[in-house]
Amino acid sequence: MTDGRPDPDRALYTISVAAELAGVSAQSLRLYEQRGLLAPARTDGGTRLYSDNDIARLRRISELVDEGVNLAGIARILDLQEENTRLRSGGERT
Repeated sequence: MTDGRPDPDRALYTISVAAELAGVSAQSLRLYEQRGLLAPARTDGGTRLYSDNDIARLRRISELVDEGVNLAGIARILDLQEENTRLRSGGERT
């Protein structure tokens, strides 16, 4: 935390707060987790905790749902976007 903000991967938000921040229902968050679209951290007691990166991912999922993409398509899109990011950060030469 160098700029006063927490690490974006740090799990901070309960499911109800994450749902509100992402603009989706808690039931949708559970479904997205069940389908493998995101994997929130868990406390020792099993409570889901979401990070800022999880919230950003949830917002992206919500955008794709609003565009009519099914959950299998969303999973593929997110995988391809992550792969593209990895390839670009791997020292692509021009």
